[in-house]
Amino acid sequence: MDKKNTTHFGYKEVPVGEKVEHVAEVFHSVASKYDVMNDLMSMGIHRLWKRFTLHASGVRRGAKVLDIAGGTGDLTLKFSKMVGSTGQVVLADINASMLNVGRDRLINEGVVDNIDYVQANAEALPFPDNSFDCITIAFGLRNVTDKDAALRSMYRVLKPGGQLLVLEFSKPADWLAPIYDLYSFKLLPKIGKLVSNDEDSYRYLAESIRMHPDQATLKQMMADAGFERCDYHNMSAGIVALHSGYKF
Repeated sequence: MDKKNTTHFGYKEVPVGEKVEHVAEVFHSVASKYDVMNDLMSMGIHRLWKRFTLHASGVRRGAKVLDIAGGTGDLTLKFSKMVGSTGQVVLADINASMLNVGRDRLINEGVVDNIDYVQANAEALPFPDNSFDCITIAFGLRNVTDKDAALRSMYRVLKPGGQLLVLEFSKPADWLAPIYDLYSFKLLPKIGKLVSNDEDSYRYLAESIRMHPDQATLKQMMADAGFERCDYHNMSAGIVALHSGYKF
């Protein structure tokens, strides 16, 4: 297989054009149990990671926010309250199953007035230039085939003065790595099998985390895409990092 025309899907090499389909299959499979699995996988700590992200966003009333790979809508729900009736939040996800779960959840929460739903590929966002005050992508960038193209697309649709926040699994501290590997590759797939009857999808998720760029690499990728004042903040000893960058 020609390496120039392939990309990684977990630890496997697949044709570039097929990765989107493979990732879609994973999230079609896990969509209905996604929130439950997030709580189990992180022991609920993902809620603290997301709370920190919301605080770091500095989003105010009237702002326009794009939540990419927004999935089941937990960030979107909080942002909708932060921007109020004069603001707007767009929940975007490439996966129809995840988007449907998110939309149903938010409608059930009674939030309908300031949220739009868009099925979109992060590499080619279907929005005009300079559209959003803030863009977030939480635990989604590692699943994107061409991350550089996605970052450039995010830069294009962000308003001057706006901020991008990338919340993603990253490289943990050296002392934690052996324990983290044991959990990721031995325990996590078993939890996936028990809760959602899908061991393979959660093995892929563990592999995709290992293939994702580390903190310094992603920071440089953001700078290369045009973002300024790029930085990151490690959480949980580097298991997760929040990267930020601005468009000026």
